Amino acid sequence: MAASELYTKFARVWIPDAEEVWKSAELTKDYKNGDSSLQLTLEDGSSIEHKLDPKTKNLPYLRNPDILVGENDLTALSYLHEPAVLHNLKVRFIDSKLIYTYCGIVLVAINPYETLPIYGTDIINAYSGQNMGDMDPHIFAVAEEAYKQMARDERNQSIIVSGESGAGKTVSAKYAMRYFATVSGSASEANVEEKVLASNPIMEAIGNAKTTRNDNSSRFGKYIEIGFDNRYRIIGANMRTYLLEKSRVVFQADEERNYHIFYQLCASAHLPELKALKLSSANDFLYTRQGRSPVIDGVDDTKELCTTRNAFTLLGINESYQMGLFQVLAAILHLGNVEIKDKDADSSIIAPNNRHLMAFCDLVGVTYQDMSQWLCHRKLKTAMETYIKPLPRLQATNARDALAKHIYAKMFNWIVEHVNKALITSIKQHSFIGVLDIYGFETFEVNSFEQFCINYANEKLQQQFNMHVFKLEQEEYMKEQIPWTLIDFYDNQPCINLIEAKMGILDLLDEECKMPKGSDDSWAQKLYNTHLKTCSLFEKPRMSNRAFIIQHFADKVEYQCDGFLEKNKDTVNEEQINVMKASKKFDLLVELFLDEEKATSPVGQAPGTGGRTRLSVKPDKSRTSATSKEHKKTVGCQFRNSLQILMETLNATTPHYVRCIKPNDFKQPFSFDPKRAVQQLRACGVLETIRISAAGFPSRWTYQEFFSRYRVLMKQKDVLPDKKMTCKNVLEKLVQDQDKYQFGKTKIFFRAGQVAYLEKLRADKLRAACIRIQKTIRCWLARKKYLRKRSAAITIQRFTRGYQARCLVKFMRRTRAATVIQKFQRMYVERKRYRQKQAAALAMQTILRAYMARQKYQALLREHKALIIQKYVRGWLARRWYKRCLRAIVYLQCCLRRMRAKRELKKLKIEARSVEHFKKLNIGMENKIMQLQRKIDEQNKENRVISEKLISLETTHTAESERMRGELSRLRGAEEEARNNANRVTSMLEELERLRRELSIAQQEKKTIEDWAQTYRDEMEQMVAELKDQNGLLKTEKNDLNRLIQEQSQQMTEKMARAITEQTQQLQMDLNEERSHYQNLLTEHRRLEDKYDDLKEEMASSNVAKPGHRRTDSTHSSNESEYTYNSEFAESEEGSRAAEDVTRGIDTSLTLKLQKRLTELEQEKQSLRNELENKEEQFQRARARDDAEHKKARGAELEYESLKRQELESENKKLKHDLAEMRQSLLGNAAAGAGAPGSPAYKVLLDQLNASCEELEVRKEEVLILRSQLVSQKEAMQHKDEKETMTEPSHYVEDVSKLKDSDELKQAYIGLKETNRLLESQMQTQRRSYDNEMEALRGELQNVKEENNRQQQLLAQNLQLPPEARIEASLQHEITRLTNENLEIMADDPTASREARVTILRRMVDLMEQLEKQDRTIRKLKKQLKVYSKRIGEMGAGQTEGQTSPGQMVDEPIRPVNIPRREKDFQGMLEYKKEDELKLVKNLILELKPRGVAVNLIPGLPAYILFMCLRHADYVNDDQKVRTLLTSIINSIKKILKKRGDDFETVSFWLSNTCRFLHCLKQYSGDEAFMKHNTSRQNEHSLSNFDLAEYRQVISDLAIQIYQQLIKCMENILQPMIVSGMLEHETIQGVSGVKPTGLRKRTSSIADEGTYTLDSILRQLGSFHSTMCQHGTDPELIKQVVKQQFYIIGAVTLNNLLLRKDMCSWSKGMQIRYNVSQLEEWLRDKSLMLCGAKETLEPLIQAAQLLQVKKKTDEDAEAICSMCHALTTSQIVKVLNLYTPVNEFEERVSVAFIRTIQTRLRDRCETPQLLMDTKMIYPVTFPFNPSSLALETIQIPSSLNLGFLTRV
Repeated sequence: MAASELYTKFARVWIPDAEEVWKSAELTKDYKNGDSSLQLTLEDGSSIEHKLDPKTKNLPYLRNPDILVGENDLTALSYLHEPAVLHNLKVRFIDSKLIYTYCGIVLVAINPYETLPIYGTDIINAYSGQNMGDMDPHIFAVAEEAYKQMARDERNQSIIVSGESGAGKTVSAKYAMRYFATVSGSASEANVEEKVLASNPIMEAIGNAKTTRNDNSSRFGKYIEIGFDNRYRIIGANMRTYLLEKSRVVFQADEERNYHIFYQLCASAHLPELKALKLSSANDFLYTRQGRSPVIDGVDDTKELCTTRNAFTLLGINESYQMGLFQVLAAILHLGNVEIKDKDADSSIIAPNNRHLMAFCDLVGVTYQDMSQWLCHRKLKTAMETYIKPLPRLQATNARDALAKHIYAKMFNWIVEHVNKALITSIKQHSFIGVLDIYGFETFEVNSFEQFCINYANEKLQQQFNMHVFKLEQEEYMKEQIPWTLIDFYDNQPCINLIEAKMGILDLLDEECKMPKGSDDSWAQKLYNTHLKTCSLFEKPRMSNRAFIIQHFADKVEYQCDGFLEKNKDTVNEEQINVMKASKKFDLLVELFLDEEKATSPVGQAPGTGGRTRLSVKPDKSRTSATSKEHKKTVGCQFRNSLQILMETLNATTPHYVRCIKPNDFKQPFSFDPKRAVQQLRACGVLETIRISAAGFPSRWTYQEFFSRYRVLMKQKDVLPDKKMTCKNVLEKLVQDQDKYQFGKTKIFFRAGQVAYLEKLRADKLRAACIRIQKTIRCWLARKKYLRKRSAAITIQRFTRGYQARCLVKFMRRTRAATVIQKFQRMYVERKRYRQKQAAALAMQTILRAYMARQKYQALLREHKALIIQKYVRGWLARRWYKRCLRAIVYLQCCLRRMRAKRELKKLKIEARSVEHFKKLNIGMENKIMQLQRKIDEQNKENRVISEKLISLETTHTAESERMRGELSRLRGAEEEARNNANRVTSMLEELERLRRELSIAQQEKKTIEDWAQTYRDEMEQMVAELKDQNGLLKTEKNDLNRLIQEQSQQMTEKMARAITEQTQQLQMDLNEERSHYQNLLTEHRRLEDKYDDLKEEMASSNVAKPGHRRTDSTHSSNESEYTYNSEFAESEEGSRAAEDVTRGIDTSLTLKLQKRLTELEQEKQSLRNELENKEEQFQRARARDDAEHKKARGAELEYESLKRQELESENKKLKHDLAEMRQSLLGNAAAGAGAPGSPAYKVLLDQLNASCEELEVRKEEVLILRSQLVSQKEAMQHKDEKETMTEPSHYVEDVSKLKDSDELKQAYIGLKETNRLLESQMQTQRRSYDNEMEALRGELQNVKEENNRQQQLLAQNLQLPPEARIEASLQHEITRLTNENLEIMADDPTASREARVTILRRMVDLMEQLEKQDRTIRKLKKQLKVYSKRIGEMGAGQTEGQTSPGQMVDEPIRPVNIPRREKDFQGMLEYKKEDELKLVKNLILELKPRGVAVNLIPGLPAYILFMCLRHADYVNDDQKVRTLLTSIINSIKKILKKRGDDFETVSFWLSNTCRFLHCLKQYSGDEAFMKHNTSRQNEHSLSNFDLAEYRQVISDLAIQIYQQLIKCMENILQPMIVSGMLEHETIQGVSGVKPTGLRKRTSSIADEGTYTLDSILRQLGSFHSTMCQHGTDPELIKQVVKQQFYIIGAVTLNNLLLRKDMCSWSKGMQIRYNVSQLEEWLRDKSLMLCGAKETLEPLIQAAQLLQVKKKTDEDAEAICSMCHALTTSQIVKVLNLYTPVNEFEERVSVAFIRTIQTRLRDRCETPQLLMDTKMIYPVTFPFNPSSLALETIQIPSSLNLGFLTRV
């Protein structure tokens, strides 16, 4: 493609800049070939002229389209060059706050210098199991990719983390290890993943330090291999370290620190256990004060030491070894403070009694004389003699520092070695993942030996990285079968040869170290002579002869030769080492200087014992057997060998690269320095990756993605059925140069810049389409106006033509009428003729068809009989073949299950070792229960305090009432006094007359008195006017106060209403939380039960597997045989071997723990037994006391009985007298109407019957008296409770007499108002109690009426029964009634139940005696009545015969009719034998197939059958049978769910049946609250002997567990569908469009055969719903399940949306809203809109709306804040940051707008959690749902094999 086509007007380019490295500009004029400059406009609006290089004529880099800026993968950019990479990283880091970016196979991580909430467990769970390209870049994605490749390819993996100091390498490696520990878990009981993470604080304490660039810089390299077993769980780890910076122990630059552990010890010197170390402040020691920065902001060294010590303990390094290590560290600090002085020019001396040296000697256990001598002297050996040489002060100081460095290095290696020992496991390692945290390329103003080694290691790593990238490119091209040429990439092998080859820098350095008089200067000269002229990568500085320059892959580095030889030798005075080894008090110090094979473990175990195996790590070749040889080996040689081992390890694994970038040198959060970033990008190889990719075909599209994206550039005729051929044809037309692209097998490969060109063509085509749409709309508007005018003209024409048409129609209508008349006449004639012919034809057809049908029937009959014969023969053959196959399959199943059982046993052994962990969990539960108990006690105390306050207020109110009555009496007295004053008026008038007379006498004073009166009148008028004004003011104030009081009252009312509403909501939330917490506890309890069962089965199987003694637990049913080992006796040899393995593998500690637990359980059992015996003794004593009371009360009862007996005798006499009178009346009266109604005989008989009825009424009244006594006792108790729980006292009542300030009126009003409220509340309470009493009386009245009716019905039934059965029936009825009343009393008032029970028993005995007496009397009377009624009938028949008048009816004689007894009905019970219980459970639960039951039988049939069996056990009063049956049911359901818990149908089926069984227990419990909807027949079927409330709770808990298992099973099915169906699949085709992707290909949005769509989700939801409906699940429970389903869908979708930048676009928001509408439509179709499922999708709906709304102005921000109330602030900001335009017509969200949103949402009170909790389960409830099905109508199908059940 020609440059003139790309460099056109408005094209944007990158030009170099001194400050920003690259600056964006825009062309103002088209470029033409031959132009020497470009006319550009910068972003600030200034115009410049960019001169082109006259030699190369290279044009500036083109800028990518805006839609490609901010991509997750840098290789997705169309133009791959340095400015594009830098700009993309800057946009993601600054604007979107995204720190991770892919660059091909490299993850670029920019240090934010701020704690981000993106590393929580919820984020780990979100990335777990996802493809690397399906989620946004993250360190967790790299770790997941390594973990999956290890499992899929069975190849070891490595994660190489590199970067500058302060770039975040250590943190990235730490998060990678945390991911592995969280995802994989531990394969043993030792929690290896915690130990792996615990090694981090230890290594940071002893290997990290503060530098000028980083507060926690790793000063060593480390490679951690995390080992996994064959199930890919962590089993151990191993750590290798490289090049510890020992010089930091003795020297630190300004603003730097020594290793953290020194400062931690100094900060904790005040601790008692550290007093012996004699430490003080860090500023007091030379080795810790040189950097003059002993404190790091935000870091507490004391707390960090606690963390370090805890990590030591977790890794098995006990307290004694820890204190030993701290002694070594303190000794190093004291050694640094040892002052060495000059003795003379060639010798030095240490002052006697130097306190620091004495402290050093005390800590390490050496003598002061030896140490002081060998610090200042040195032993020299020659061939003949040995002599001691004094050292000058400078050399002695260097020897001291060398000793300190050597001790620290030995301690560092010792800690690493023992950390590795703690991480080694006995389980065989299957694979490993290595995490390499190594220093990046370093260049400083002064570079020495450390920088040389670091850069040498980076050269090796860069070479390996380049080769791996090149290899991947080559494999991709070869896989796609496209021609490729060798890509020229930088190979740094010459630089590596310069360093490590023969006669290289390291060889020359080692050779110089061996020279007796070798020096840095001579070594530098050898370098110049050897490499200056032969190697172009080696240079000599112009101004120095003691330095050299190496051209590394990243930059040129100048190294100073000073100190190279000394650091390479790493020499230590051997005599000083011998002094250390001679320490007798400090064993750890001696151990530090021993060989590795002789070192002891701090855990107390010898390595290599107990079958423990090392991880597959190659040994360090630098270690030799002798210590002296180790000292002689140079540091460079050791480092080269260890680096070689590292490279071999990395080459044997699949590498994954993480490049950490430091954005600025000032540690400012989210601040980006382009210069520093470019330097690191060049140094870490990211730009090299880009260059290699750009040299080939960096942009790669699948044919489907290319077709979907650029379909707009194709014409309809270009679209062929073959998408691949279509893409080829279109691309050949669009791009003429065929070298710009290549067609592979599945992808199209493009050169750099081609995707941008295609995007330009696509944008131009869309822009033209937009213009065409505008043109069409404008045309439509103009045409619409024209059509409106045309319509008006047509309307006028229409009216004119209408008149003419109406005239024509009138004529045509008349003609039409005549034609219709003719038509009907002719039709009648023709129809009559046709019907005659039709009848004749039908008769012929009938005869013919009947004959043919008979013939066909005979043929079919013969064929049917032949088929029957064939069916039976074929059935016999098929059954014979089936039985043969069945036997073979059963045999295979036995073998397979035996093998699985062996594996399961091995797994259970491993899991059994972590049983102690679950004991710790129970401690928290006990504490929680104790806290709840304390809370209940506190609430009870508060209730008592409130009751006391209420009583005091009542007393106050009584006193106030008395005072008011006294005031009323006083007022009445005043009234009487006023009346007396009125009487005195008369006397006063008389006195006035007298005064007038006196006045007339004294006329001389008249004028004076008149003047005084006039003055007085004026004053009074003035006073009245003033009083009127004051009255007006008072009225105004009164009105204002009234208005204010009303407003305050209204406000208080509203406030109270709001408070009540909020309190109600809070209580509801608390209830849901408590319910959720309880159900979570049930889940944990179930998990512990399963664990306990597994351990029990493991122990049982281990006991069974003993040689020569193999048996099966007799309590196990036959279906458990597949879990045992006693399959066949013929396999005894194999079984014995298995038994030996099992016995050998038993953990002794676990056995001891189980034995201890067994002993505890036995003790607990014994204590419970003793407690039971004590309770029984107390019960016996209470029973004896009750018997004594009963005897006392019996005396009074006997007196009452004697009176009753006398009364009955008198009544008996009266009845005999009446009987005699009736006999006389019947014998003496022979009149004609003697037997007729109204006759004396009839009257006597009627009187006798009435007397009998009255006698029955008397007995009923006695029963009612008994019941009324019980009711009165109950009401008395209720009245007492009501007194205790009166309304709460008001807190606002105050004493009116104490009001003295200006607000007295207001406060008095409030006090009176609150008093009125109190009185009103008390009156309402009294009214409520009165209403309750009235309601109770009405209920009692209704009960009396019902009892009366029942008594009458019972009397009628008893009259029909034979005499011997009447007493039994009456007695049974009375016992049942009294038992029900007893249960009611016990439920209402358990404290009075014992007394009521005694009273009722006494009354029952009395009633039984009375009933017997009455029955005897009634039987005698009835016999006599039968005789007399027979005589009366005969007499009446004879006398009335022939005397009936014509208007009267003749009475027919009444003949006695024989009424046979009705057969006993089915009572809804099933009887079974105790030995058939296992068979019942097996056939009805364990071996029942849910599919067949759900389809063919009624829903809940197993529950009904089990309840009917339970009813019979209750009917026969067999408590053991009830208990065993319920226990077997619960255990069997748990067992079947444990076995088939992954099957949704099974779980749903047993959830439905468990709920139905629970509802049956409630419905037939006899509780009135559950019997409201029962029929009378169902009430008769209630349980009569046992209260199963506790078992109802147990079954309810079981239902909760089944529900949670159903949700888990459903989640496992839905989880793979949600992201694909809700986000990735394009339900509305063509809306989203596919953006260019990089090397990490995402899942295609085009639905393939294996891709889930929204229809898949809807079908699965429909399947769930239909299955639950078929199983008869309660509708309310179905609603809760659907709500949970929709929550899972919404949460998973939203979480993935928040973690995927490519999904945050306007078109994707439209797709999500459409998908949500389809889900709502599904809810509407299933009538589930009110179940709360729609509300769970509200966060997802608001996120989709947020993607589609306008995001520019402040009004938009306000609308977003009010709209997104279901989203948290972090979620809203995250969506706005991730919003990515798919087309050029969309715009990104500005940073200012996002800050506006954050400002507006600042006051929200919410959790900062980003992701929704997908594991959250709503608390479930089981509303009571009674069944209308009658138990007696249930039939048991024979397919259930329950023939041993008998209907009762």
